[in-house]
Amino acid sequence: MELLNELRVAGIGIQVMFGFLLTIPFANRFTKLNTAQHDVYLATVLLAALSTALLVAPVAYHRLLFRRHEKESLVRVTNVLAIAGLVTVGLAVSCAVLLVVSFVAPGAPAIVITAIVVAAFAGLWFALPLSRRDRDDHDDHAGRQDDAGHRSRDNHPDQASQDQPSQPTL
Repeated sequence: MELLNELRVAGIGIQVMFGFLLTIPFANRFTKLNTAQHDVYLATVLLAALSTALLVAPVAYHRLLFRRHEKESLVRVTNVLAIAGLVTVGLAVSCAVLLVVSFVAPGAPAIVITAIVVAAFAGLWFALPLSRRDRDDHDDHAGRQDDAGHRSRDNHPDQASQDQPSQPTL
């Protein structure tokens, strides 16, 4: 349920962007774009379409496998689709920024601004959570062992109890 709610937020955003991108060629100033900007536009449209497909795929996957007792597989596959969708959303937004900035302030400003946007997506969406996961994994490996030789999860506030099944991760 959490994954589907998260996808709903991301999916709406990319669908709005995709719809807007589809109208751009019909604007008067589109003809003023140079060849490189046309290429960036096409890459942006393709990434937005791919993002939409990847972020909506978990919904279709869930609907088609509903009540087949394959929840663990469903969560694992849809998690991968969602992560791939987020990667393509970040790339689509970055390409859209490159397109707009290259039109308004071509040259070095477009490169610098786009690099900052890419770094922000990479840092906030991937590096930050992965560094937390790595730290948690390190703490988990250093955790205490119980009498049966299993690691104790007492030092992990994110997990409600040891009796709950573990959730698949990235």
